[in-house]
Amino acid sequence: MIRRLFLTTVLTGIVCTAFVQKSYAIAEKDKGVGVYNVCDYGAVGDGVTLNTVSIQNAIDACAKDGGGTVLIPGGNFVTGTLELKSNMTLHVSASGKLLGSKTKEDYRRGEGVPSGNGNMVLLYAVNAKNLSIDGNGTISGQGAAFYTGTGDGTSPLSSKNPNPDPNAIPLNRDRPHLMIFYKCDNLKIRDIFLTESAYHCMRILNCTHVNFDGIRIYNRINKNNDGFHFNSCENVKISNCEVLCQDDACALFGSNKFVTVTNCTFSTRWSIFRFGSGDSQNICVSNCLIYDTYGCPIKISAGNCRIENLTFSNIIMKNVTGPIGIGYSGGSKRSGDKDTTVTESYLRNIAFNGIRASVRIEPVNHPDIPFEVKVNNGEQYSCISLNGLGNNYIENISFTDVQVTYEGGGTAEMAAKRAVQQLSAEYFGVWNQAPYGPPAYGLYARNVKGLTLNNVYFQLKNPDFRPAVILDNVIGANLTNLNMDGNAKAESTMRFVNSQDILVSSPRITTPAATFLQVEGAKNSNITIEGGDLSKATLPLTFAKEAKANTVMLRK
Repeated sequence: MIRRLFLTTVLTGIVCTAFVQKSYAIAEKDKGVGVYNVCDYGAVGDGVTLNTVSIQNAIDACAKDGGGTVLIPGGNFVTGTLELKSNMTLHVSASGKLLGSKTKEDYRRGEGVPSGNGNMVLLYAVNAKNLSIDGNGTISGQGAAFYTGTGDGTSPLSSKNPNPDPNAIPLNRDRPHLMIFYKCDNLKIRDIFLTESAYHCMRILNCTHVNFDGIRIYNRINKNNDGFHFNSCENVKISNCEVLCQDDACALFGSNKFVTVTNCTFSTRWSIFRFGSGDSQNICVSNCLIYDTYGCPIKISAGNCRIENLTFSNIIMKNVTGPIGIGYSGGSKRSGDKDTTVTESYLRNIAFNGIRASVRIEPVNHPDIPFEVKVNNGEQYSCISLNGLGNNYIENISFTDVQVTYEGGGTAEMAAKRAVQQLSAEYFGVWNQAPYGPPAYGLYARNVKGLTLNNVYFQLKNPDFRPAVILDNVIGANLTNLNMDGNAKAESTMRFVNSQDILVSSPRITTPAATFLQVEGAKNSNITIEGGDLSKATLPLTFAKEAKANTVMLRK
């Protein structure tokens, strides 16, 4: 009896142990493959019920089990702030909608997200790894509920006290972004429709290994409606996306490195690729379509910065203003500011290849933006602008296979403008004084070292009194196969001011012009014009403002 009891006890223990081990092995195998339907946690997709707690419970259960998929099924699920976790996928089904609450009190600031532009948010993650969002469904911030008629006061022309009037509407910074990701690694978002954010659509801060594919953004319901807003991220891939927004479409602030953007479509009132201060390096943009964009599609405007090794290739711009603007703005030590945190700032090694653009005289309102957008002085009659500041040169900029068609209309008063202010500002801020436009219709380059133009055509729909190209204090330029429309009543088709070591090979003036090149200033040297077709110009050269004829060699 004792022996039978002993054997029964031992065998029972063995069976129990085997069962526990088998259960543990199954749990390990299934870890990360579970599906957590938010309806199983009490969520109701009726478009009315607030589901914040239910959806967060599903997310937390998924994270506790080692990851998996949190499912938003068919229906309209209203929620406030949600925190996403590591090793999870938020899947929004094709007939599913995740809707941000219209009530401000349903949101909170993301825990651990640094301040700056506010951090009230609908979806956020901090220090998450292997996080994905996918599905053909919709995530909407219902941002019209947070519209007050004003923005956040971060406009480049805003004063330090943007609301001096005590009766003015307060600045609108306390409103939710659609998504914020901070210090996340291996972040993937694809095939999702993001819309109607109350503020920025996506803020991606200090993240690594980011992959966005097939995202569609329609964000034109409120002011400051950015699309992608990156800050100091590395190893970023953006492909096959469509971004229609009200503010910056793809802002790259801080120190972004190893970024590729390809096969995307963009449209906005302001900028598409917007670079701010920081160390943005090794960035490639290719095969993109930009249309109806009225605030400088490619805007590289920075103060304390080390920006280099950027390429933009195979880009079509349809109906834009200020197609490309590169210059110094904000706190740059070389610009005379007192900030000494950066010992050297530079903008260099930037290439533009295969660009086709049509440029309007001035911005127009988008019919689907529900408020009028003010046109700033200096946004009219814009051109490609390279604006170094004092001794802070822009270096090694190239344009190859570029054709830009301008509406024209520039006046003789604009062309006569010689004293362009030395100003640390946004591209249009430089032209903010009368007559509200740059003195060139095609390319204005000032304080540049190393400029290359190869197979470039600046074309006009209507006559323009301004030169096609102005080089002001440019050192080392190679202009080859440069084609330009002229004006028989204008002063000149090109103007060089105090520039050195310039080679112009095989130029061509395509319409009648008075003068091909006017040289101005006593500091010009070693300018060579070689070959080409200048037959439509009455005079090949003129000299003014102490310029000497022996500084230019004309070779036929």
